[in-house]
Amino acid sequence: MKLDNILYEDNHILVVIKEPNMLVQEDNTNDLDMVNLIKNYLKEKYNKPGNVYLGLVHRLDRPVGGLMIFAKTSKAAKRLSEDFKKSKITKKYIALVHGETKDKDTLIDYLIKDNKTNTSRISKIGKEAILDYIRLNYKDNFSLIEVNLKTGRHHQIRVQLSNIGNPIYGDQRYGIDEIGIQIHLYASGLEFIHPIKKELMTFSHYPNWYYKYIK
Repeated sequence: MKLDNILYEDNHILVVIKEPNMLVQEDNTNDLDMVNLIKNYLKEKYNKPGNVYLGLVHRLDRPVGGLMIFAKTSKAAKRLSEDFKKSKITKKYIALVHGETKDKDTLIDYLIKDNKTNTSRISKIGKEAILDYIRLNYKDNFSLIEVNLKTGRHHQIRVQLSNIGNPIYGDQRYGIDEIGIQIHLYASGLEFIHPIKKELMTFSHYPNWYYKYIK
């Protein structure tokens, strides 16, 4: 694993940047994934024989890049998982969407997942999905927005923004773009209490396309 991708590491956690289109966890494609990549990095760095523990406490969709936390101990993994479930961890995303959005808004919907198609849709019988967003800039008929995710439903940001008529640029599943355009959604911010040290941890990172549209 490239050391440039690690923003923070101690005995308990790692904060890393996942590249777009990389799996978080291995599947039947046998493509490279974050979990095995980091495990191999830890094996080499600390010269550990056998299996290395790594706690996966949250996920990002494969096309989406950005910040992720991984736990190096089971104690840290348990506490971080609990904090994610209780929405104690702040997750912010940058998205470039088609059209002009409001200056700011709160979206509240109910989403249901279709496991056969691996998609989600809005439904009265679904789970509550909440996000806030603010518009950072409007340029060339695109709105650059910052999303504060309140709940962590499957494909939540993509579905909710598409539902209000502002699909994410490059989202071939819920959007209007042709195949070949990278989705312009990025996990740009994390804020949480360290599971062991109890210190406030704040991280931010932005993709290259962000700087083009923020001006």
